[in-house]
Amino acid sequence: MPDSSISKFFEKSRKERLDVVANFANLSSEELDILQNDNGGITFEKADKMVENAIGTFSLPLGVATNFKINGKDYIVPMVIEEPSVIAAASKGAKIARIKGGFEVSANESFSIGQIQILDVDIPFAITKIKNSTNEILKLANSKSNTLSKMGKGAKEIFCKEIDAPSGKMLIVELLIDVGDAMGANVTNTMCEAVSPLIEKITGGRALLRILSNYSTRRIAKAKAVFEKEAVGGEQVVDNIISAFEFADNDVYRAVTHNKGIMNGTIAVANAIGQDSRAIEAAANAYAAQSGRYRSLSKWSKDNDGNLVGTLEIPLSVGIVGGIANVHPVAKVCTKILGATSAQELACVMTATGLAQNYSAIRALATEGIQKGHMRLHARNLAAAAGATPEQIDEIVQKMIKEKKISLDGAKELLEQI
Repeated sequence: MPDSSISKFFEKSRKERLDVVANFANLSSEELDILQNDNGGITFEKADKMVENAIGTFSLPLGVATNFKINGKDYIVPMVIEEPSVIAAASKGAKIARIKGGFEVSANESFSIGQIQILDVDIPFAITKIKNSTNEILKLANSKSNTLSKMGKGAKEIFCKEIDAPSGKMLIVELLIDVGDAMGANVTNTMCEAVSPLIEKITGGRALLRILSNYSTRRIAKAKAVFEKEAVGGEQVVDNIISAFEFADNDVYRAVTHNKGIMNGTIAVANAIGQDSRAIEAAANAYAAQSGRYRSLSKWSKDNDGNLVGTLEIPLSVGIVGGIANVHPVAKVCTKILGATSAQELACVMTATGLAQNYSAIRALATEGIQKGHMRLHARNLAAAAGATPEQIDEIVQKMIKEKKISLDGAKELLEQI
């Protein structure tokens, strides 16, 4: 079984790193070529077919996080993000969690929610009529996806709710759809549009919006990890981390930044695998406010032995079939590197990565502060921006940190001196 605990991976050359990843994921020479192609894996011609008014492509750094053990399986986790220290922090968090067995994660089946807005209707009468016509509506919805129907998935239930808006009362009809290993936006929207004329006919109302909800509360992933007390830094550090969590859980200004750190991990994986990061973040932020107050998405406590215990629960609408994951060459290779064989497995990895990242960020804040490691990486970026060669960067970084002049002007001055 492949082992993701790779010593000093960050010190290896690009070729050495690629060799490790290729051996871990059994990549072909063609897949390696895609990773080594510095255009980001997508041509302008392909980009021009993906979006309107295209004028070029835009690349971001692709790295991998190591040390992840999730539900007993080792993963090398591809991450796409421009922010320094995130990938290192996720790897460090996974390394500490690994001591106590890694992450335990579960994910719901992939149920998507589609919504149909019905106006100008007698709502109690309409709800009764819809309930009596449930089988007819579901049958019509499922006729729009032979693939899901053959798999025993597709539209399963119908719910109705009343909304009292300033312009008047409206009926919302919701379809609960098992979309399998897809994110499910297209099939959900297709089914909503297909059944809306029938619902109009049944209720005598007027259908307006017909679209999925990105608030995927029927696709919840839950992660848990135990971080050994001594590896964390001792009892005082454990208590400090718990106090830092309580700050985030009770103050919206801190909670937003705290949850952003979780998203640093989760969304970096989403970017690499070609997921809808905007939908994921919108759902996560809504979930953080489900109590009526915006709170921490993660929870931190300690067990009877004084070890730190972290949990994270988030809605995750993700997929391994359809969408960009099947179109973008790099996303396809990243999916192979990750090795997730279902939407649920992908959700588990993304949630574990968010928890690992949250651990490292909150531990840094509760000990030496966030800037120590972050500024070293920031200094590297500044040295490169000043025009330093790869051979000059380390020397400039060391001098900037020693002289506490971490700025672009400082990097330029040091470069002139060399």
